[in-house]
Amino acid sequence: MYTIVKTEFVEEEIEDMRDPEPSRIKHEDTEEQTEETCSKTEKNETQRSEAKNSFTCPQCGNKKPFSCHHCGKSFTRKESLKYHLRTHTGEKPYMCHQCGKSFTFKNNLKVHVRIHSREKKTFKWAHSLSNHLHSHSGLKPFNCVHCGEGFTSSSILKNHLKVHTNERPYVCSWCGKSFIWPGNFKEHQKRHTGERDHVCFECGKTFTTAKRLKEHQRIHTGEKPYKCSHCDKRFTQSGSLKVHERVHTGEKPYHCPNCGRSFSQLTNLITHIKKHCKKSSQ
Repeated sequence: MYTIVKTEFVEEEIEDMRDPEPSRIKHEDTEEQTEETCSKTEKNETQRSEAKNSFTCPQCGNKKPFSCHHCGKSFTRKESLKYHLRTHTGEKPYMCHQCGKSFTFKNNLKVHVRIHSREKKTFKWAHSLSNHLHSHSGLKPFNCVHCGEGFTSSSILKNHLKVHTNERPYVCSWCGKSFIWPGNFKEHQKRHTGERDHVCFECGKTFTTAKRLKEHQRIHTGEKPYKCSHCDKRFTQSGSLKVHERVHTGEKPYHCPNCGRSFSQLTNLITHIKKHCKKSSQ
């Protein structure tokens, strides 16, 4: 007799748009099983099922025979491809019955549900718990030696240091522009290739990144997750909230180089400069 042990993995509540790995899918399959013992027959059936979905093509020897028709990425399992396709289509089949919020992957929904049940968040590693506690206390013990800015973890600080060292290891082969972050590099290259591989399943509109697609989908869902700390107004994008809050704070970060006048929005500054320059030339 064999016993299947149920293991719980806990993630932070961030909608993960990365490609699903076989380990993720295997974990979700395990969670759906009970903790009762299973027979050798059931175990053999599971092994045959896994062998059916993960194999090497006997004709070409390709260990990843399942390819995405959007981006060409290949997978060893058919289920992995199925999950990956959701990053392009924006499909979110797992919906919270308490608030209606939808998720791409089942595990993200399970983490989200804990907000409603107020279940305590747990962590596998002590340092992960320590870093998480900083988000509640506001403590940022990892400081940049160049500018003094604080961060909640050493990994975030490490990434920040690239700004000061001007390390730009990702170079575009089309125009030579270099980037600090791989994500920005990939997004930039799509401007040259015209690739827009993230599709909204509601209206068919395409986007270069999963982030842009997610922001667009809020038009259909009506979701406005960013709330003003001064009033009850809500926004679909964090940038819109930041601009709005300047109404309350009076912040005007954009300054005219000709007359010194300040503006809360960049568009207002651009309009002002055009008028200012036009008057100066007359």
